[in-house]
Amino acid sequence: MVNAIEVTDISKQFVLRHTRSIKEAVVWLAKGRKGDLTKKFHALRNVSLHVQTGETVALLGLNGSGKSTLLKHISGVMLPDSGSVRTRGRVAGLIEVGAGFHPDLSGRDNVYLNGAILGMTEQEVNDRFESIVEFAEIGEFIDTEVKFYSSGMYLRLAFSVAVHTDPEVFLIDEILAVGDEPFQRKCIEKIKELAERGKTLVVVSHDLDLVSRICARGVLLEHGNVLFDGPINEAVSRLRN
Repeated sequence: MVNAIEVTDISKQFVLRHTRSIKEAVVWLAKGRKGDLTKKFHALRNVSLHVQTGETVALLGLNGSGKSTLLKHISGVMLPDSGSVRTRGRVAGLIEVGAGFHPDLSGRDNVYLNGAILGMTEQEVNDRFESIVEFAEIGEFIDTEVKFYSSGMYLRLAFSVAVHTDPEVFLIDEILAVGDEPFQRKCIEKIKELAERGKTLVVVSHDLDLVSRICARGVLLEHGNVLFDGPINEAVSRLRN
């Protein structure tokens, strides 16, 4: 099988700046600025992950484990400090609600903007526009500026555009936690449909029952390291224990 995603030995660290009281800052200055006001946080440590075309994978772990950071590297939103990330085919995803949307543009304009960002041609958006709007259940609000949308409306339109790009690789980060239950069910059915069509799926979610239903493989992270990579039921069991 061909790999859709190849993450090889990537590391990522962030600099955390600590806010100190005025008194602490004065003492720090009086001592000649000895001691560091910053601290480095290792979000990922030499992580490797190969995902074959058509696999459904859940990235699991507690808050701060590195799962969302890893997903952002796969999507190309972040670049690693070291190592490499390669993907094959069109990649689409929902990393943040409304990411790629311009608040001062209408829903209609944002469909074309977001579609272009996700690699669609204008003709492809034209051909799928009605289907995008129908799935999103936006209706008459499609010509309203999206800054007036609720988070649920943002989600519905963003999700609809992403799935209509017909991606080879689909990435989702906790996005299904937003929105009403009927639309969540609709999204889950669409995700299952993509998986059944042989699309590659990578999901970050705290909803362990959900990922158990839609993913076959689980990758458990802890403090930026891969702790376990194997069958989803075993990964979920390890996390719960």
